Amino acid sequence: MDNQALAERLKYQRQLKGLSQEELSHRTNIAVRTIQRIEKAEVNPHLNTVKLLAVALEVEVSDLLPLDNPKEETIKKKWLLLLHAIPLLGIFIPLCNVLLPLFIWIHKREDNPIYDKHGVKVINFQITVLLLAVLSFVSLLTIEKWGFIIFIATLPVCVGVVIFNIIYVLQKERCYYPLSIPFLKFKPGRFSKVIALLLLMVTFSQCATVDNNTIQRLDGSRISNDSIAQKINVLAKEGNVQGMAIAVFNDKQPVYKQIVGFKNLPERLTLSDSTNIYGASLSKAIFSVLVMKLVENNVIDLDTPLESYLPKKLYEYKPLTRWHDHYADLKEDSLYHKITARMCLAHTTGFANWRFLEPDQKLRVHDEPGTKYSYSGEGFVYLQVVLEKLTGIGLEQLAKEYIFDPLRMTKTSYQWQPAFESDFAYGHTMNGRIYRKDKDNEPRGGSTLETTADDYIKFLTAVLNHQLISEKSTNQMFSPQVKIHSLTQFGEGSNITTDTYRDIKLSYALGWGYLETPYGKGVFKGGHGNGFQHFSILFPESGKGVLIMSNSDNAEGIYQRLLEYILADSSIPWEWLGFVPYK
Repeated sequence: MDNQALAERLKYQRQLKGLSQEELSHRTNIAVRTIQRIEKAEVNPHLNTVKLLAVALEVEVSDLLPLDNPKEETIKKKWLLLLHAIPLLGIFIPLCNVLLPLFIWIHKREDNPIYDKHGVKVINFQITVLLLAVLSFVSLLTIEKWGFIIFIATLPVCVGVVIFNIIYVLQKERCYYPLSIPFLKFKPGRFSKVIALLLLMVTFSQCATVDNNTIQRLDGSRISNDSIAQKINVLAKEGNVQGMAIAVFNDKQPVYKQIVGFKNLPERLTLSDSTNIYGASLSKAIFSVLVMKLVENNVIDLDTPLESYLPKKLYEYKPLTRWHDHYADLKEDSLYHKITARMCLAHTTGFANWRFLEPDQKLRVHDEPGTKYSYSGEGFVYLQVVLEKLTGIGLEQLAKEYIFDPLRMTKTSYQWQPAFESDFAYGHTMNGRIYRKDKDNEPRGGSTLETTADDYIKFLTAVLNHQLISEKSTNQMFSPQVKIHSLTQFGEGSNITTDTYRDIKLSYALGWGYLETPYGKGVFKGGHGNGFQHFSILFPESGKGVLIMSNSDNAEGIYQRLLEYILADSSIPWEWLGFVPYK
């Protein structure tokens, strides 16, 4: 590693970002003295140290390391020996004589040119051996006497060439494979080599080799799991996020998961993927799938006024809960009877988010149902209450029957369970204090979900793969229902009209937010409560997505930088969501 070149580049990138050595030290947890010595070219830092610096500066490692092959290592005979000897396994396992050296070549060819050169020769010879084996078998069937001799002699001759090269490479670090057909040519840095490699993999194994240590972003680029981990750690530390769980989806499957921080910071209790976390409005995503399942089962229709399913007016029923099924306020309302299930899921009922936010804390319909987007947990509860009275089954039991039990979400419920006592997360304030844990909520489809990172990953995986509802129902659930023209989702900006999000066609679908990007449509759902801030986004067409669950009031401050890094897309409407970057 060229210390002088590294020193100059590090100093240049640090100053370009406007960071002092002390600020860079804070971002990376690398001592200030170490950074000073690197910039003076006094030390030869470990590669992991350079990686940490690159992540903190938001540059590639190659931007800090000298460009003259920064990954080149000294020749190690063990890799040469493995390249030349491992094809012998092909005697016992078909095709391994090509696939195993091919795998080693892929992972070592950039470390030193000699690995590249030897790997090409070994692979060319072993492919030639396969062709000779086929020809010798044909000769056995078609040529009398000599055909048998050719067939018998082929394997010993090829094995002999391999053994000769094992000895030769140990002594001289050279190799000689006669009669090889040059399927691959030694041309360092040429893209044609990669193309040839892919063709070989398709021909002989009919599968693509994917590095399990990377994830693919929306634009097709790949980033390593290590770089994601470093990014998460740096941002969580800088943003003072007490606890967080992150999952990344590729090809409709979770391919990366990381848990950082604490479930209880004052007591230093670690957060895990099985720790119970209050789900807040992630409740609505699960409830929406439940409703679509009941639509499939012809229990309800999306466009039939909900009041028509019941034998009497909703406000005539005796309340069974402390507050959420009290509908006496609607007795004098002339609009609520028009509300349908579609309007409830699309947030177009005209209800406020919650009745207790009204000046007089009374429930009312503000706008003609179905005409205007206005986020409303009350709309989800209204639909829930109708379903409970229609089916005679409570929300918790419906969710268990149709979602939790089929997916084995054993640590998820719409109400607090005694089993959660042994491992649950407290919400944290911005300064790291804990909120009192609310354990007495009655089940509500819009807000009371208790779950874990592992269980919610199961749910999102099922949604991507149509495990709970059909593809047709999923497409309907993910179709835009109403355009959004407000500047922000909540607060004063929710009353300001704008066309800022016209290009991404920001809308609401059935229970999920909707947007369009250069990489296809995306659907998202967040959750926000005291000490809990969550966000999930899925791209159904590509099978990609991200889930972030946090028990910190600071978490949303890092979501923009984190999601743009993981997804390589900037279409998410940060201002509308209220994700203000930390300072």
